[in-house]
Amino acid sequence: MHNISQDQIDAFARDGAVCLPGLFADWVDVIKDGIATNMENPGPYAAENLQAGEAGRFFDDYCNWQRIPAFAEIMASSPAPAVAAALMQSHHAQFFHDHVLVKEPGTSKPTPWHQDAPYYFVEGTQTVSFWIPVDPVDDASLRVIAGSHKWDKMVLPVRWLAENNFYEDSFYAGDDDFLPVPDPDAEPDKFPTLEWTMQPGDAVAFDFRAVHGARGNMATTRRRALSLRYVGDDARYVTRPGPTSPPFPGHDMQDGAQLRHDWFPVVWPNNA
Repeated sequence: MHNISQDQIDAFARDGAVCLPGLFADWVDVIKDGIATNMENPGPYAAENLQAGEAGRFFDDYCNWQRIPAFAEIMASSPAPAVAAALMQSHHAQFFHDHVLVKEPGTSKPTPWHQDAPYYFVEGTQTVSFWIPVDPVDDASLRVIAGSHKWDKMVLPVRWLAENNFYEDSFYAGDDDFLPVPDPDAEPDKFPTLEWTMQPGDAVAFDFRAVHGARGNMATTRRRALSLRYVGDDARYVTRPGPTSPPFPGHDMQDGAQLRHDWFPVVWPNNA
């Protein structure tokens, strides 16, 4: 088991994100194989996130662990489940989903600033995503607004490509429950950000509520990353005003229920 320090647990609780060097160093080849398989055989949710005329390629896909053995292996057998439970300060870690994100060289388009939580049908304070690059990352790194997981309101969820409201427009009419999408580059003093130079197998762990984005990839090398997402003891299903991302059609869960274990396996403790 890969041990993490109390300082790292405290940083995650304070900032909503922490870098964990070398956490997946022994799993880089497994992740590379899984990403290659995914890109050769995209799933039903695969997307290309560039407008016509934009340079490069920005591919993403999610929810493929049940058909790609590499992802099934890493989500259950890597250090991720134990470390997820420790960071969340949870007795259990339940796997939510996998997510592949690939920016080819010369892809100037950034990943927009957003929170994952409003797109999901999960509410709770015990959540964590691991963002794991398998290529060296300098200028195309994940960026997180420190402490944003403690904001009183969520950031307005929008669609990455169309840049319109994610849910039906009527849901937002006269509703001040959401914050506008922040711009840390324009207001760095208001929105202090965390960003890391990373090597293959390093990971950034961040709370589903943490506001994050990523720069474009203007390097001459690819930027391939796998995200693994987990929830803890207090996570519960919540109805959103439309299909979520991922949608998980046919899940049949009701408000306040734990996520069903046959779809979202409990992977820590590993004898659960």
